[in-house]
Amino acid sequence: MPPRITPLLQPPIGFAHRGARAHERENTIESFRLALRLGATGIETDAWLTRDGVVVLDHDGVVGRLLNRKRIREVVRDALPAHIPTLTDLYHAIGTDIPISIDVKDPDAAGPIIEVARSFGPHVVSNLWLCGDIDQVASWRSLDPAVRLVDSTRLKRISEGPERRAARLAELGIDAINMHHTDWTGGMTTLFHRLERYAFAWDAQHERVIAAALDMGIDAVYSDWSDRLASVMAAMQ
Repeated sequence: MPPRITPLLQPPIGFAHRGARAHERENTIESFRLALRLGATGIETDAWLTRDGVVVLDHDGVVGRLLNRKRIREVVRDALPAHIPTLTDLYHAIGTDIPISIDVKDPDAAGPIIEVARSFGPHVVSNLWLCGDIDQVASWRSLDPAVRLVDSTRLKRISEGPERRAARLAELGIDAINMHHTDWTGGMTTLFHRLERYAFAWDAQHERVIAAALDMGIDAVYSDWSDRLASVMAAMQ
């Protein structure tokens, strides 16, 4: 067995993908709370802006049925279904010490997301990981020097190759790269760590996959199964 690679981020984060998605309705306060009770150490969610500029948490960004379907951007906060929470609701529910990874579905939401975090205290922004396309994410660095930025991609989409991508992330001030767990090897994590970029892995649904990712030095793992995340991470620490 090859030796385990030490992650750059200590301890690595176990992000509950859309909350405890395997057990509860995704992207709801109930799901986020359950994820933490099951042992997740971070929360992952998706963010959109409503018509009146409120940051809300939903994956698809569409509400209603059939001919009445509307984009969240076209609807005011008070007209949304009750199960869709705001980012403010999330902070009130789980506090401000839990790392939150946000897939920023509406690029215009990045600034308002950071403003919400700041409203809970200046330290809260440093626990916020904003994810998106590299060029989009790079434009958010000027919004706050403390916010954590994540390039979400796949290995096959990195046309310049991983070594140049790692260098580019360092130049742009992007903290981490998030790829599917099958894209990672120990050599790949070592490459990004060499330039002090964090290596994140998503879609790790089984204990053996989570364990393999952590063995490779992955700094954060995303899973629908918060209980499996917690069990493996506790055993390996």
